[in-house]
Amino acid sequence: MNHQQPDSIRRLRLKAEEIRRRCLQVIFNAKAGHTGGSLSATDILTVLYFHAMRYRSDQPDWPDRDRFILSKGHSVESFYCTLAKANFFPDSWLDTYGTFQSILAGHPTRKVPGIELNSGALGHGLSVGVGMALAAKMDAKSYRTFVLMGDGEQGEGSVYEAAMTASHYHLDNLIAFIDRNGLQISGPTESVMTLEPMRQRWESLGWDVKEVDGNDMAALVDCLDNWQPVGKPTMIIAHTTKGKGVSYMENVASWHHGVPTNEQLALALSEIDARIQTLTEKP
Repeated sequence: MNHQQPDSIRRLRLKAEEIRRRCLQVIFNAKAGHTGGSLSATDILTVLYFHAMRYRSDQPDWPDRDRFILSKGHSVESFYCTLAKANFFPDSWLDTYGTFQSILAGHPTRKVPGIELNSGALGHGLSVGVGMALAAKMDAKSYRTFVLMGDGEQGEGSVYEAAMTASHYHLDNLIAFIDRNGLQISGPTESVMTLEPMRQRWESLGWDVKEVDGNDMAALVDCLDNWQPVGKPTMIIAHTTKGKGVSYMENVASWHHGVPTNEQLALALSEIDARIQTLTEKP
């Protein structure tokens, strides 16, 4: 097992907190955004872009890059902040989010360096990811394809058409995540559409299924470090907290797309800054 040194985990956690902080500023300045799901997915995005994925930010179309699709495209704010942190584009671009003619739209578009798919119409991301993974097999390429879906998105029928196709073609270069935070825009996922037993459902579709605490950086690193192709696609059910990192937002459905007031932003940033200070202090 490839255990990461604590300092490596600390650096990843620090990046995640910096991304959370910037994400809240972006949403506050734009007066719009999907706050809760952006915060719950931040740790997953961080471990992908700063630990697991192979890419060249100065060559976004490098043919051998790993592909990433944010199928839950409404959580684009944390995605933009991650891409900026990874040097795909200047951080100053984030200040244009929500303004007229900004390249940074309310859902991902391929106009933005590092984005593979215009996404946000839920249920589409996995299908396109299957196509990318199949293309890699056909072209004898070694790149992997990662897809991040929401748990509310699991009510879309096209997800399961893609799931069956991935299994049929033995796409063991495809790794999908479900951001399992338990809430969607209209309330608890199980009240809207029963999703459990989620693990058994995906296993029955022929996937290799793993479950992990999606807000535990060390657990995410271990999960991805221990991944290996086993002749079938991989599904990682990442149990997360909606609004993770801001006490008054956590597990509150109304923060699916809430915008903080001045006072709420100050409180959120103070909580994040306290964690950043702890993470930057020498052991």
